[in-house]
Amino acid sequence: MKLLMIYCSRFSYNPTIHSLEEFPKMEHGEELKDALVAFIHAEHQDEEDIKGVENKLLKNLKWAAKKNNTKNIVLHSFAHLAETKAEPMITKDIFDKVELRLKNADYICSQTPFGHFLDLDLQAPGVSQARIFKGF
Repeated sequence: MKLLMIYCSRFSYNPTIHSLEEFPKMEHGEELKDALVAFIHAEHQDEEDIKGVENKLLKNLKWAAKKNNTKNIVLHSFAHLAETKAEPMITKDIFDKVELRLKNADYICSQTPFGHFLDLDLQAPGVSQARIFKGF
């Protein structure tokens, strides 16, 4: 898995192209404030240890959120960080499980529409912990 986390003072998105028919088409976007946005690329090899990948993702998200003093986390599928991709249904399942676990730990967590290309608009402060990349 590849994980790019960007702390955003403001993050908004709007769906433009529905690219995966097996996921619901979304029409409306959202704007969030003070959020850690996780650009996540699940790789083919992640399918061999889904629970381990889920645990590492959760640990990294909590750590980065704490470093940026936020409880608001956004999960965004960004399949452009590595050469191979996990199956979309597996990636979405990981997202759903991590979202539930974050909410159970008193985080505010949401996902951008899965299976869509999005217009993104974000403001990210120029501080050292606002941009973090992890590969695992």
